[in-house]
Amino acid sequence: MIPLVFHPIYSQLQLPHRHRFPIEKYQALRDRLSAMEVADHWFHSPEALTLSQLNGCFDVDYLHGLFGGHLDAKAMRRIGFPWSEQLIRRTLTAAGGTVLTARLALEHGKALNLTGGYHHAFADFGSGFCMLNDLYLAALEMLKNPGIDKVLVFDCDVHQGDGTAKLAEHRPDIITVSLHGEKNFPHRKQVSDMDFGLAKGTGDAEYLGVLDTALTLALNLYRPDAVIYDAGVDVHADDDLGHLQLSTQGVYRRDTLVFERCQALGLPVAAVIGGGYQRDIAALVEVHLQLFRAAGVISL
Repeated sequence: MIPLVFHPIYSQLQLPHRHRFPIEKYQALRDRLSAMEVADHWFHSPEALTLSQLNGCFDVDYLHGLFGGHLDAKAMRRIGFPWSEQLIRRTLTAAGGTVLTARLALEHGKALNLTGGYHHAFADFGSGFCMLNDLYLAALEMLKNPGIDKVLVFDCDVHQGDGTAKLAEHRPDIITVSLHGEKNFPHRKQVSDMDFGLAKGTGDAEYLGVLDTALTLALNLYRPDAVIYDAGVDVHADDDLGHLQLSTQGVYRRDTLVFERCQALGLPVAAVIGGGYQRDIAALVEVHLQLFRAAGVISL
């Protein structure tokens, strides 16, 4: 059994009409997995993180401003969501889900969160629909465990993991690798331990070649003890914000390569579904399902 992490609050957020963020996709993905006879006992429900759990990880003034609804209008525009108490509850629960996924991955070899990948969140501000950097928190959680001395954050979302790179820039025990569209958000890139910028229109063959190189280099050079994998599907050809040209089969091959390579080395993998911005939720869920096929949760 491969642990899956989900909470209904992932999709429980009222957003303005035609808002760009596809909040419905998380519940739709959960429903689709259930329809494919993934049993309820595979699912684990996370708890919301508390402020005390975040102290020392992020700027205190930012946290108080965010939780108290005191951030100014410019800061909230940068985040991209209107403030609400439900937004904060959802944010804390989603981040808690990735932290739980990290724990479960160490116990079971792999685990998947049905949200996550909020990699544009920095220590002192949020950006691009991201308020708390769950990937960084998950890496810190893994490092608490004996035998886990180095964690690789392998980010394949189409947007560079800028917040993660900045948060971990002085931590040799958290390795950040990002494969992303070079001419895409964020316009100001940070410096990861390894960055692989891809041109607009990159398709399956070129992408998978770069992926193979990036994964080989990262695993051989840094020799991590565990991996956090951001499996964003905004690399897909039909994504509204991605500008790459991967097919659904290409996404599946990407995710399979990551799992197989890590399994061969005995590395636990905590995976999150990351970004994906098709307005057709059913089509978007189908692309996200490739992660679950690659992990062995569902059959081809």
